Amino acid sequence: MLTREDDININALHQQGWTISAIARHTGRDRKTVRAYLTRTRSPGVRERPDGDPFDRFVDYVTARLAEDPHLWALTLFDELQPLGFTGSYPTLTRQIRTRGLRPRCLACAGATGRANAVIDHPSGEETQWDWLELPDPPVSWGWSKACVLVGSLAHSGRWRGVLAPTMTKPIWLTGSIGSSPAWVGSPGRGGSTGWRRSATPITGR
Repeated sequence: MLTREDDININALHQQGWTISAIARHTGRDRKTVRAYLTRTRSPGVRERPDGDPFDRFVDYVTARLAEDPHLWALTLFDELQPLGFTGSYPTLTRQIRTRGLRPRCLACAGATGRANAVIDHPSGEETQWDWLELPDPPVSWGWSKACVLVGSLAHSGRWRGVLAPTMTKPIWLTGSIGSSPAWVGSPGRGGSTGWRRSATPITGR
């Protein structure tokens, strides 16, 4: 990619009668590059994508998955896309979803803006779903500036448990989730929470 200053330079040399080969030797650029800028098939400051956008081949898959569940986590999609050949980063995936408008607008969520809400309707799976809920103005006797409830739900039965905590931290989540899971008959072998993929396996303790 040439800067605007480089582009002005090679055009000035060309107007003085320099050949493309001479300009390439003088500037240290490839002859094809010099020719592309002189013929205006390339523009200064714009990086060329030789094979197009590499995310293009994943658009149909991401669109279909988000059409099935508009609340599907981008982290889940990131896990699913990697075996399919996606080599980009997690921020790249979220940027592509946002800029391309791939996530459908949920009317139910749009009507809940500004108040506490949680999406409970998830299909059955292998993991217990854990989510945080922050409660305002806890009793003074607790000695906490805020109160948080860690809620775990079993997707296959709808049963749930809650753990009261003073903060939303990963150590508290691990302690609460691993401590509560043995009390649930038939609970899944893995637990997952927003932002932490496959964080705990209560059966093995890992």
